[in-house]
Amino acid sequence: MKSIKKQVRIEFEERKSKFIGYAKPISTKLEAEEFISMIREMHPDATHNCTVYRVIDNGQEYFKADDDGEPSGTAGKPMGEILTYMDVNNVVVVATRYFGGIKLGAGGLVRNYAKTAKLAILEGEIVEFIERKEYLLDFSYEKISEIESLLI
Repeated sequence: MKSIKKQVRIEFEERKSKFIGYAKPISTKLEAEEFISMIREMHPDATHNCTVYRVIDNGQEYFKADDDGEPSGTAGKPMGEILTYMDVNNVVVVATRYFGGIKLGAGGLVRNYAKTAKLAILEGEIVEFIERKEYLLDFSYEKISEIESLLI
């Protein structure tokens, strides 16, 4: 399974509209929702904050795409198709748009939201995702050499 290595921010301008893309590796649905809320709070004056995430959490796959007021299917869906095309999981992408006064049309919106997702994912560096777990070991100090021999 593939994901991205790090949280990133990209931006570009298209016909006076400013697109800002954020991507972050995640482990849970809650983590995705919190990241989306954080970005929305950072850009309360943005025209749109369109989102997509795909995460496998405790064996259950969650996928959610949101157009945030853009015409239906012109933002979240193309961003989701990029996640599928690039075969990445456990990632959340937010595309923030500041409208520049020139309408892009449905095709232009689809292209630019897909571009935002793709650039953010590429900037985040696709890596093989290895699920990690943390364990807390509680033992007496006298047992340290035995525990070290088991772990090394």
